Amino acid sequence: MKILAWEHKNFGIEDMKEAMANLGNDFRVISTELLLERSSKEFDALFEEAMADRPDVVFSFNYSAVISNNCNRYGIPYVAWVYDSPLLVLYSYTITNPCNFIFLFDSAQYLELKNGGIDTVYYMPLAANVDRLARMRAKIDDKVHDVCDSAISFVGSMYNEKGNFYERLEALPDYVKGYLEGIMEAQLEVYGANFIEELLTTNILEEIQRVLPYRPAPGGVERPARVYADYFLGRKMAQIERQRILQMLSEKYPVKLFTHHATPNLPKVTNMGAIDYYDVMPYVFMCSDISLNISLRSIRSGIPLRCMDIMGAGGFLLTNYQADFGNHFVAGEDYVYYDSANDCLSKCDYYLSHASERNQMAANALGKMKEFHTYEATWKRMMEYLPL
Repeated sequence: MKILAWEHKNFGIEDMKEAMANLGNDFRVISTELLLERSSKEFDALFEEAMADRPDVVFSFNYSAVISNNCNRYGIPYVAWVYDSPLLVLYSYTITNPCNFIFLFDSAQYLELKNGGIDTVYYMPLAANVDRLARMRAKIDDKVHDVCDSAISFVGSMYNEKGNFYERLEALPDYVKGYLEGIMEAQLEVYGANFIEELLTTNILEEIQRVLPYRPAPGGVERPARVYADYFLGRKMAQIERQRILQMLSEKYPVKLFTHHATPNLPKVTNMGAIDYYDVMPYVFMCSDISLNISLRSIRSGIPLRCMDIMGAGGFLLTNYQADFGNHFVAGEDYVYYDSANDCLSKCDYYLSHASERNQMAANALGKMKEFHTYEATWKRMMEYLPL
């Protein structure tokens, strides 16, 4: 099969190249930031040039409106494998293009769109390149251990950069800010159900729109309430939740944090700075007793990429509850979930002192990743949906 792939700084593209070679596919990759545009004559010209070598399928991670429109023009299948949430371009009229085969890692989002009459979307969990990760595991040395060994680790953004979305709402009246803080605190107590958007009443939305107006992009149908819930409040909740959990754990155990920005409010957490996704991050998961996942609340039910990376590396995963785990893994057998910050601490207490149970669960999860959640296995399942 001849596959034309478009990408811009996407996680997984190198692993996809290896998987396609293993499957005997001709996989050509073109990198350009233009794929992020809703419309672009410059991208259209690039696409036309690339079509001279007529591919069977066009592919990208996440979804691109300009790719979809061009595939629709040429009558060629477009496979988009989404790993980001939120991803506003999904709420574009272009997702109805009949060329589309959009694979979503979050089954709740899939059902939302499918039940809304969109028949170009499918549910598909994410994957890991377990062969590459096994090759890395064989190369662990003392230098790797010095950097990556930890009782507990977390890799991810703390959403504490200056000028973040929530800070832009500073001019809101006090009663509106109080209301938003109240519903965020309520949501932080609940896993498995997301109600923030529903609680953004007409009056509250009017105040937010007055301070920081939002209008859908041309061709977009995203609801302002969803944008405020996921981008403004969702990221603020992630900041609060990650800060609280890491603070609590660091009072008792060594915790390493791998993130872009300084964290002066976490004095007992060892902030190791940002790390490379391919070359260093897997070693963190391999060398940590417990690898944490603290999901963005915009991920309604899906298994985040971080979790697949942890399990694919043979690490022990402790995660907040996400419903889609139940479709593929067994809690207490392959991984462990917590349902509150205190429960997270209790689970750390137990599993840090029960290494054999930790190791067995990590091995169980790795076995399932090898069998069901490699890039090769997932690609084959995707192709079953295409009329090739």
